[in-house]
Amino acid sequence: MSSPTKTRLHWHDLPAHVRAAVEAVLGDRVVTAESQPGGFSPGTADRVRTARGGRAFVKAVSPAQNDRSPAMHRAEARIAAALPATAPTPRLLGSHDDGDWIALVYADVEGRHPVTPWDFGELAAVLSTLETMAATLTPAPTVATSTAAESLTPDFAGWRRIADDPPADLDPWARAHLSELRAAADHGLAALAGDTLCHLDVRADNLLLGPDGTVTVVDWPWACRGPAWLDTLLTVVNVQVYGGIDPDALLATRPLTAHVDPADLTGVLAGFTGFFLDAARQPPPPGIPTVRAFQRLQADALLPWLARRLGG
Repeated sequence: MSSPTKTRLHWHDLPAHVRAAVEAVLGDRVVTAESQPGGFSPGTADRVRTARGGRAFVKAVSPAQNDRSPAMHRAEARIAAALPATAPTPRLLGSHDDGDWIALVYADVEGRHPVTPWDFGELAAVLSTLETMAATLTPAPTVATSTAAESLTPDFAGWRRIADDPPADLDPWARAHLSELRAAADHGLAALAGDTLCHLDVRADNLLLGPDGTVTVVDWPWACRGPAWLDTLLTVVNVQVYGGIDPDALLATRPLTAHVDPADLTGVLAGFTGFFLDAARQPPPPGIPTVRAFQRLQADALLPWLARRLGG
């Protein structure tokens, strides 16, 4: 699992009016709150229990923690409210938005994150769930106004930014193949057409495994319209980051990726690798000091795989 933010707020750090608004959504008074690890949001992420025994998950943030986080919470509130009940996602109970603080209140989901390095049985359950989810979310709900290509265009220009200003520690193979890497990322961007609602950020800490074996996909601020196979590829990316399972064997055997043009998959992989490598050298965002190290971890794990797929 990725390193959590070190500056996360807790339930009792929230202003009184925000806590009161959450309690109004729940129809009861919160008596206990347990902060949850994982992820990178500097806002709250608490499992709460109410006086009458009700349970919920609450996440809240304001611009004081990070200036981009409130917009992400607002996007997630919009998407979550439109997700069908049949999707393997938590149910949004309500939200509070006063223009400064935004809080999302979800039905509590009992579960834990998959272990990393990934366990093959847990991975099979996750991939099967993503395949069912892709069918459920095709066509995408109309709330998904952005396409994957629109969302990822700035990110997939990472190799161009690296070529314009190569870091001193750039891998020698990457330095020698920058033109090919830029072209591959451009190809990947063009391959992202589709009408499936894609999560776009599937990784171990955005998944919960229930005691009955069910899988719940959480945290939807980046959702967009794209190809049905995109979330499967992103999960395999996360598998490669932690090692131990052959990523190409996974892509070749899962129904959503087995028949996709290998150049399309390689191109999207190139786009994400360039994004991670370029982003990792930027200053950390306010309130999220650990994200750059995780981006570098991902880039370093993906580059050898990408080189193999490109014949390097």
